[in-house]
Amino acid sequence: MDAESEFDPLATEHIGSRREFIQFLNNLHADYQRNGTSWENQNVGNFLEALARYAEDIEGYYFNLARIDDGERVNADATSWRVFADMLRGATMYE
Repeated sequence: MDAESEFDPLATEHIGSRREFIQFLNNLHADYQRNGTSWENQNVGNFLEALARYAEDIEGYYFNLARIDDGERVNADATSWRVFADMLRGATMYE
């Protein structure tokens, strides 16, 4: 885990279990309570629409992330708690 993700309660790269996913959801909810007015999608309808679009585009996110980090690309088609978390976090800002 890098230093940035140690301090970012919404970091997803460490999520590998249901328990870590639940903690992420609690952190996402707390972020909404503190910063919800800055989220791109502030109601459930818009959030779900963005979530569906982000789920379609997430492979591009992982491709770009691997290029930037020189890391191994996450397989968006392999079910994982991290992919779920990335989709939810992405929907907070995806237009």
